[in-house]
Amino acid sequence: MEMPDKTSMTHTSLDPQFLPTTVEGTLLRKLTGKRIPPTAELRHLLMSTPFNNLFDSLRKSALDLSSRNGYDAAITTFETANNLVCNIIAGDDNDRLQDVNTVILHILTALHIQAGNPENARKTAAQALNNLSHNPKRRDEPFLTLLATILFDISGLHADASEFKQAERELEKSLKLFDRLGSANPDRYASAHVIATARATQVYRNRVRQADTLALYQETTQTYLSQVNQGLQSAVDQLADSLFTEGLTLADMGRHREAITYFTKALKYYTRLHPDTDLKQLQMSIELGKSLLNIKATRDKGIHLLNTMLHKATKINATGEHRTIVEILANSKTRQLDILDLWHKIFPR
Repeated sequence: MEMPDKTSMTHTSLDPQFLPTTVEGTLLRKLTGKRIPPTAELRHLLMSTPFNNLFDSLRKSALDLSSRNGYDAAITTFETANNLVCNIIAGDDNDRLQDVNTVILHILTALHIQAGNPENARKTAAQALNNLSHNPKRRDEPFLTLLATILFDISGLHADASEFKQAERELEKSLKLFDRLGSANPDRYASAHVIATARATQVYRNRVRQADTLALYQETTQTYLSQVNQGLQSAVDQLADSLFTEGLTLADMGRHREAITYFTKALKYYTRLHPDTDLKQLQMSIELGKSLLNIKATRDKGIHLLNTMLHKATKINATGEHRTIVEILANSKTRQLDILDLWHKIFPR
């Protein structure tokens, strides 16, 4: 079963599921194409395009360019666009024009992170945050969106460098901002909020604080699930994967009580979206059963769960998992294992 790599936070806000990318990436071509419009025309275009459309168009271009030509080519193109925008807004402190520059710097930060250029990413992130600091009392959607996404990206950057205290502060602020944005516009920001919540399982070193953060946003995530869409489904799947991966880590450390909490949450989110038993749900349930068996007070629950999964493994023809469950139960050294019942499940009538 493939799970996210816990040692790397290279997923950035450019993830297609992070924010909607339904707008076509036409704006970048006007900034970097062979026939660049006059400065006055470009200035009017940047001023008149709604921020979300502008942001989505540039993100879409970054996704398309990086997937088609690679990160280096995308970085070069956006650096060209940034130089042009800087010339257009030179000496002008208009928030909208400054936001365009910040969007491009933010995208460059994400591209540098994904290209494996952490130092360059730090530089562009610092420039982007410096732009936002010129008017820190802003509370409009463009400002909050930019700040939340930049903080999300650099939290991964600092976590990769083992600078966890800094990463925690950045992620905590990003989560609060996405919570605020998601409350106002869940269709747009729910996925970002859930993906940022998933990162808490990777960034937070303190288990209590980690658990508190997940609990804090659990109710919000449940609310989002009532209006699930394709993008949000992917985000919730990421959250389930992160919770499950954390559970595996805790189980490997022998901390089965904590592992049970994470496995249970992972299954709760996953089965909400995938109610019919599939291979992934089966594998999650097996790991939960193993941890339940390791605690005296929950051994009966573990045996019951694994026996139930044995039947489901047969139903979906998961022979490898079926064999694993049989071995776990056979090695559990419990008198409550019904050998005859087990035999019938291995060889159903």
